[in-house]
Amino acid sequence: MQGYRKINCKRAPEVFMKVIPGHFVTPNSHINYYIDMTTMKARLSEAQNAAKALAQDYVATTIVDSVICMDGCEVIGAFLAEELTRAGVLSMNQHKTIYVVTPEYDLSGQMIFRENMQMMVRDKNVLILLASTTTGTTLGRAIDGIRYYGGRVSGISAIFSAASRIGGMDIHALFGPADLPDYRNYAPDRCDLCRRGEAVDAICNGFGFSRLG
Repeated sequence: MQGYRKINCKRAPEVFMKVIPGHFVTPNSHINYYIDMTTMKARLSEAQNAAKALAQDYVATTIVDSVICMDGCEVIGAFLAEELTRAGVLSMNQHKTIYVVTPEYDLSGQMIFRENMQMMVRDKNVLILLASTTTGTTLGRAIDGIRYYGGRVSGISAIFSAASRIGGMDIHALFGPADLPDYRNYAPDRCDLCRRGEAVDAICNGFGFSRLG
């Protein structure tokens, strides 16, 4: 595993992501780059810049009642809600403001909303915000979970996405394959890195990575 390099967002040069080449194992795949968004999710200025860029994908005709924050994106989510409100994005909530919600997960990775949280999803127009999506498995479960609790998915935003659509819906991402053309993700049983005998460098998820060895 080598050191990281920075890639700036084409439409918002002040926004950047860090990528680390290597052999990484995620809950759903093997990947050849770890995309490190730690400071973007935790540093005030970077989170605000990311939120401003993400808000550009939505117009005043979009209705957003709740932002569901995955992968530790709560700080970006709060700024995104503020930017959407400033841009005139409509909210049907009684108090005319946007909820910023962090879901809970069961052992299978399915979203759970306790009874006191369900009112932020049921009959609400929900924007899903996540750090990254590769195979779309986690995102697909999130969409199913929101619909199960009676919500309507009105938008999907990601910092990085290897796909442009899921379930007939656009994924609005700041970075994609064009920004990292040699990015690859493999099914665990069909990994070219494993076939070449390249050792796994780290296990990772939306919160970070843990080195092996």
